[in-house]
Amino acid sequence: MNGFEPAGGTGNVLLSLVVWTPMIGAFLVLLLPREQVDGAKRAAFVFSSITFLLSLGLWAGLRPDTAEFQFLEQHPWIPDWGIQYLLGVDGVSLFLVLLTTFLTPLVILFSFGDVQKRVKEYFFFMLMLETGMIGAFVALDLFLFYVFWELMLVPMYFIIGIWGGQRRVYASIKFLLYTLTASLLMLLAILYLVGAHVRAGAPTTFDVRLLYDVALSPREQGWLFAAFALAFAVKVPMFPLHTWLPDAHVEAPTGGSVILAAIMLKLGTYGFLRFAMPLFPAATVAATPFVVALAVIGIVYGAMVAMVQPDLKKLVAYSSVSHLGFVMLGLFAVNPMGIQGAIYQMLNHGLSTGALFLLVGMIYERRHTRLIADFGGLWKPIPRYAAVFLLVTLSSIGLPGLNGFVGEFLILLGAFGESRLATVVASSGLVLGAVYMLWMFQRLAFGPLRHEENATLEDLRPREIAVLVPVVAMIVVMGVYPKPFLEVMEPSVKGIIARMEKHQARAVAVEADHAPAKHAGGV
Repeated sequence: MNGFEPAGGTGNVLLSLVVWTPMIGAFLVLLLPREQVDGAKRAAFVFSSITFLLSLGLWAGLRPDTAEFQFLEQHPWIPDWGIQYLLGVDGVSLFLVLLTTFLTPLVILFSFGDVQKRVKEYFFFMLMLETGMIGAFVALDLFLFYVFWELMLVPMYFIIGIWGGQRRVYASIKFLLYTLTASLLMLLAILYLVGAHVRAGAPTTFDVRLLYDVALSPREQGWLFAAFALAFAVKVPMFPLHTWLPDAHVEAPTGGSVILAAIMLKLGTYGFLRFAMPLFPAATVAATPFVVALAVIGIVYGAMVAMVQPDLKKLVAYSSVSHLGFVMLGLFAVNPMGIQGAIYQMLNHGLSTGALFLLVGMIYERRHTRLIADFGGLWKPIPRYAAVFLLVTLSSIGLPGLNGFVGEFLILLGAFGESRLATVVASSGLVLGAVYMLWMFQRLAFGPLRHEENATLEDLRPREIAVLVPVVAMIVVMGVYPKPFLEVMEPSVKGIIARMEKHQARAVAVEADHAPAKHAGGV
């Protein structure tokens, strides 16, 4: 069998190549002599670029007419405990993998000029982080997923803690405590779920495809959903669990901020869609009003707090709270339109917010300040920078013709059928988003040049143009022609919804079976 055969087999190696190529690169970077700084940079860029090219093979080979997991690779890992090395992708995880492999080499290229100390270690952690993120998106064994989930926390902890700003230690410890504590609860829930599978007479397994069919009562589902949801809600981050995010974003170096906002936050929303919702559909239905309420509060709260931020990076960080609230609203509409909109919005946010953090990092390199009040009139000395900033700003507020519009439109359509009140209130977040983003750009780019230092600023450099052009191109392509993306997502989204409906019916049956026993016990 061809090792690159796309679907059906269990011996494909393409996914493993995509997952582990960055880690191979990471250790090669680590082995380089400390003085070979340029060699470490080039090696990191080459290995991350190879990973991107390999991931394109996934898109080229994925069958868009099925909801089944493809490019499966399955090997025993710890057989006595039912733990396997099990990887696979579908139309949902494919684009999140592509987002990761697309942005990582661009972030590494940007970091060539941004990182000046411990260069080799920085690129080592960046490549390790890429392996952790891709692995979490494609792991179908829950234990393996947990390993990748934890693996990516460590490099980000060091990236913030070593290369961050003045309060980097505080921010990195806060980031680690929030995410680690919540994920430990998820581990306990995973163990209970596997135990329930065994108690039903089945062999021990962490294969999520088999665990989808575990019969749980609504009460059991409620507790397990809460444990999974807490881990994912912290990562999203949902209001009121978002407080670690502004500190982490502000203190992280630019590359860390981009990866954190563009990719790592998506692991929370992906976790809801891949695990929490289809594993515990009855609990999902019960929790929907609560989650939708928090999502809407997050949309409005994030927008209002962003509006009053004097710091560019903090403004973008709080805008993420608002944008990710939209993603959660789309997911918990639990219909194809809402969920497709949510996935599309994950990709949009990755591109738009990633580009915004890059642009903030570029201006910080020149002026060593991120305060909006320190700028003004930038369009005159650096027109190319200002033009790109304007386009990304318009993308972020969802201007028709750019990527942001498609996702928000689908989310609102999907959510409107489920809760008109939530949709109407959430729509106010769009208005607030347009206000604070355009106001920020106006203060940045227009008006008189109030500070002499800004008059001599250098416009975009060739390396910065090379970083921004691919992102801007994707912003336009996804806004003008979303069909290729939505077509691939659709079968997988419908498959998840069908699995939830089937499993929900089983939960009701389990509750009915338990009811007479409870009654008898009471007598």
